[in-house]
Amino acid sequence: MEVEKLGIPTAPIVTIAFEQLAKTNAAQRGMPDERICFTPHPMTNKTDAEMYQVLMGKDPVTGKPFMAEVIDAITKPLSADEKRTGEVRPSTGPSTYVDTPENLQRFYADNNMSDFQPIILPTEEKVEWMLKGTSHHPDEIVGKMSAAQGAFPEWSYTVRHVAINAVMAGAQPEFFPAILALASTGQTAIFSSTSSFARMAVVNGPYRDKIKMNYGIGALGPFNDANATIGRAWTILSKNLGGAGLPGMTYMGTTGTNFNYNNMCCAETEDKLPDGWKPLHVRHGFKPTDSTVSIFTGWSLTNVCYFGLPYHEMITHWLTHYFSTNNGSVNLVLDPTVAADVKAHGFDSQDAFREYLIKNSKTPAWLYWQRRDKEMAQAKQGVEPFASYLKMGPDADIPVSRFVPRRWPGAPPNSPLPETIEMIVMGGETNTYWLGGDFRYTGTTSIDKWV
Repeated sequence: MEVEKLGIPTAPIVTIAFEQLAKTNAAQRGMPDERICFTPHPMTNKTDAEMYQVLMGKDPVTGKPFMAEVIDAITKPLSADEKRTGEVRPSTGPSTYVDTPENLQRFYADNNMSDFQPIILPTEEKVEWMLKGTSHHPDEIVGKMSAAQGAFPEWSYTVRHVAINAVMAGAQPEFFPAILALASTGQTAIFSSTSSFARMAVVNGPYRDKIKMNYGIGALGPFNDANATIGRAWTILSKNLGGAGLPGMTYMGTTGTNFNYNNMCCAETEDKLPDGWKPLHVRHGFKPTDSTVSIFTGWSLTNVCYFGLPYHEMITHWLTHYFSTNNGSVNLVLDPTVAADVKAHGFDSQDAFREYLIKNSKTPAWLYWQRRDKEMAQAKQGVEPFASYLKMGPDADIPVSRFVPRRWPGAPPNSPLPETIEMIVMGGETNTYWLGGDFRYTGTTSIDKWV
């Protein structure tokens, strides 16, 4: 008798808030009738008693007893429909659309192909004009992108596809190499996590001045053509070339963030760096003459200004509070006046300043251990250094240097582990302000290769 060989039976369990997402994801992977069991939503912060009620309750989608359904899912033979396979692919539609400009604007908005601001319609002439911004062939593959790497199928796209989206964002051809560089990373500007992630794109090198980017007064505001449209193009191409940004499907950020509109695209104020301080891209292995764009991922930036302490001390005080509510990664954006003052207090490089901050910024031990089950198990087994951390007790302060760096979702798997504290010098020197937040460096890529 021939026995059908199967893998290990599984029963996917998903909260009801992600019903359509789970079913669509299964269908796109060739299992349109996969057995999925659903629970109420949300499931975070439930007591044991509340969790037991869920297990003994009913699936809110099917109305069947939940645990019985889970058991059936992994034990009952598959029906003919459940054995059916086939990948669901989105329709690309006709190659061209002809309508009035007003109707076409509505078409792009209704089909989630823009950021819901007016776009430049990508006519053939406009796209050809944009393609003059690069020497690369229009049909060359730039990269692949997914709304969340590993969770959704990746889509590949060409130079021409990126050009179409650059036109829609209002970019100039001279901005196109930076947009291609961002597209080549495969990192979407709109990540699907429920955490409402945002992105930051920082340009370094001679290209900044070639396209007149703003790294002075108001660099993160709506005051510069290149800053605005390069960042905006990243959002629009993430939707159209990566399938991102469909609320309830490929985007689940519970509150969302307005940072996604242009992803805080700016340049570093390299000419105002203190002596001995290096530009961001040089610290990550590039030459000063290289032009690059670096990507950061996080949630928030806070505008901070204290006048009562030297900057190195007040940033440490801020970090001590920040790391008590944060997951162990920080990005500092220092106005050149602040960077100069830090240098004046004896910090001859960003590395020296980082080391000082790491050693002097702490987080409560009880918070350090939250959601660190693996490390806790190692600590109880006597594995160092975790065993020593545990012996410090719940009221001790653990220096930031003891955090283990982690790559952010969407970072290339072979990318270097990020620094716990990263910093950028940027601003117009109109006041002694600086920004601090949880944005983590995920990588730097060349702009020059796309010229």
